[in-house]
Amino acid sequence: MNRAEEPYTVKEALLFSQRMAQLSKALWKSIEKDWQQWIKPYDLNINEHHILWIAYQLNGASISEIAKFGVMHVSTAFNFSKKLEERGYLEFSKKLNDKRNTYIQLTPKGEEVFLKILESYDPTRNAVLKGAQPLHQLYGKFPEIVEMMSIIRHIYGDDFMEIFEKSFSNIESEFTSEEGKMKKKQEAKEAGESIEMDKPLEPLKN
Repeated sequence: MNRAEEPYTVKEALLFSQRMAQLSKALWKSIEKDWQQWIKPYDLNINEHHILWIAYQLNGASISEIAKFGVMHVSTAFNFSKKLEERGYLEFSKKLNDKRNTYIQLTPKGEEVFLKILESYDPTRNAVLKGAQPLHQLYGKFPEIVEMMSIIRHIYGDDFMEIFEKSFSNIESEFTSEEGKMKKKQEAKEAGESIEMDKPLEPLKN
C-alpha cells in the first residue's frame, strides 16, 4: 500500500527525531542529577517529589491524574503515593460523587515539607540554569521553549499543558523571592489561584 507523500523526507525525519532523542537524554541526565541533589536532604526520590508537586497544584488529584501529569505508570504513582502516605505527607480519600477513583491530597505535614523544599532551591546548583544564562544575558530572559511545549502539547494533549502551565502560574502568583529564597505569600491561599476541583470528603480507612 502506497503511503501518502509527507511534507518531509525520511532523512529529515530521522535526523530530527534522533537529535531530539540525544539532546533530551543529555538534558535529562543533567536535570536528574540536579533534581536528586535538591531533594536529597528530605529523603525523597524524584517520583515522590513530583507527586507532592502535582498534589499541591491540583489540591486533590486522582491516582490516574497523578500518573498522567507525572508521566509515570499508574502503579508507580500509586506505590509512591502509598509511601508518602506512610510518612504522613499524603492522605487517600474518596469523593462522594466518585466512589471508583482514589484521590490523594497533601496533609499539613506534606505541605510543610513541600514548601521547605521550594525554599531550599539554590540556583547556583542547577546546571541547566547555568547553561541558559548566556541566553538570559543576551535576550534579558530565560528561553520560553515555546517549540518544545508545542511538541509536548501534540503528544500529551491540551489538558496536560493546561495543568503544566497552571502549576507554574500558581508558583508565580503564590510565591515571592526574598533574600535569594522562595517564600510563600501569606495571602496566597485565600487568593484562590489553585485549580478548582471537588475536594475529597471521605478519608480512606487503613
